[in-house]
Amino acid sequence: MLRSQATLLILLSLFCIFFNSSDALYGPSSPVHQLTPSNFKSKVLNSNGIVLVEFFAPWCGHCQALTPTWEKAANVLNGVATVAALDADAHQSLAQEYGIRGFPTIKVFAPGKPPVDYQGARDVKPIAEFALQQVKALLKDRLNGKASGASSEKSESSASVELNSQNFDQLVIKSKDLWIVEFFAPWCGHCKRLAPEWKKAANNLKGKVKLGHVDCDSEKSLMSRFNVQGFPTILVFGADKDTPIPYEGARTASAIESFALEQLETNVAPAEVTELTGPDVMEEKCGLAAICFVAFLPDILDSKAEGRNKYLQMLLAVAEKFKRSPYSYVWSAAGKQPDLENRVGVGGYGYPALVALNVKKGAYATLKSAFELEHLVEFVKEAGRGGKGNLPLDGNPVIVRTEPWDGKDGQIIEEDEFSLEELMVEDTASKDEL
Repeated sequence: MLRSQATLLILLSLFCIFFNSSDALYGPSSPVHQLTPSNFKSKVLNSNGIVLVEFFAPWCGHCQALTPTWEKAANVLNGVATVAALDADAHQSLAQEYGIRGFPTIKVFAPGKPPVDYQGARDVKPIAEFALQQVKALLKDRLNGKASGASSEKSESSASVELNSQNFDQLVIKSKDLWIVEFFAPWCGHCKRLAPEWKKAANNLKGKVKLGHVDCDSEKSLMSRFNVQGFPTILVFGADKDTPIPYEGARTASAIESFALEQLETNVAPAEVTELTGPDVMEEKCGLAAICFVAFLPDILDSKAEGRNKYLQMLLAVAEKFKRSPYSYVWSAAGKQPDLENRVGVGGYGYPALVALNVKKGAYATLKSAFELEHLVEFVKEAGRGGKGNLPLDGNPVIVRTEPWDGKDGQIIEEDEFSLEELMVEDTASKDEL
C-alpha cells in the first residue's frame, strides 16, 4: 500500500513539473490565449478574425524576452485581433505541420488564407500595426465580396500564399527563400485553368519552395512594379530578388514542380561571414540558426590585414561548402565581445578560435584542433551530427556594439618619447625641493 502511494506521488510530481514547464511563459491570468492541438482548429483555423500565433519554447531566451511584449500586444489588440501562443516544444507535431524551425516564430492567420510569417521588430507598436494591416485587408476582401478573405482563384486549402502590396516586400523581397509568384486576374480564362495545377504544385512543394499569388485586379501597383502585361505571368524570385526571371514552361503541376526544384539547386544565396558588431547581428544571424559558428580572430596588430583576410577566406570557404545547411557564420576580433568570450571559454590567448553555438538550446562546442580548413570542415560536420562534448551556455551573453573593421592594418599608438637624462633631472629637482 505504501509503495503504491509513493508511486502515485512521484507520478503526480512529474505531471506537475511537466504542466508547469509547458505553461512557463504564460500563466492562466495572461491575456494571451493558450493553444493546444485540441483547441487550435476552433480558436485559430475556424476563427472569423485575425489571429497572431507565437510558436515558442519555454527554455528559449528570446521567447522569454518576448513574453511581456506579447502580453502587452494582446491587451492593445483586445477586441481587434486575437493574440495567442503555442508551446511548440510540448506540441512538436503541430509545430512541424507549420514548418517551425526556430523560436519564437510568429505567424498570422486570416480566414481562408495560408498563414504568413511576421518578420518585423519584436515591439508592441510594429506588431499592432502589422495586425491592423491584416485586419484592413480582411475588411477590404469582405467589402469586395470575398467573404472568406481568400482569393477567388485560390482555395483556402492551397499552400500558395496570397501576396499584396503590404506584405510582398516583407515576405518575398527580404526573404532568403526561393519564391515563385503567379500574377493573375480573376476573370482570366487561362488563370482559371492554371488554378488547380498551381494549387497542386504549391501543396507538393510546401516546405521546399514557396509559391505565392497576386490578384492584379486588386494590386495594380505590384502589377506595374514588375511590368506584368498579361495573365497569368509567373515570376521567379531567386537569390537576386531585384531581378526576377519569368517562368515560361508548361502550366502543369509537374512542370512547375520540376522547374522549382531545379531553381532550388541554382538559386541559393551566396555564403557570407558577418562581423559581430552588435546585438542586432547576434539576433539576426544566431537567434534562429540551427547552429551559429562564431570565430574569434586575433587582434589586427597580431595578424595584420593580410592574416585576418586569410582567416576570413577560410571561414567563407566553409560557409560556401555548407551553404545549403541552416547554419550561420559570424566573427569577432579578440577582446571585442568579452562576455561572449568568457561564456564560451575563449579569451586571453588561443586566437583564432571557433565555437559552434546553439542559442535555442543554450549549448556550445569549441574547436579543439588547429584553425585550418580541413579541421574547420570536419568540425562543422561533427556539429551538424549533434557534436561531442557540448557544454551548457551560462545565460544569454551580452553583445556590445563595436565599430566594424575598416579592412586596414591596425595602427600602433606611439607613446611620448623621453630620455633617461630628462627623467634623472626631474627626479633630482624633486629631491632638491624636499
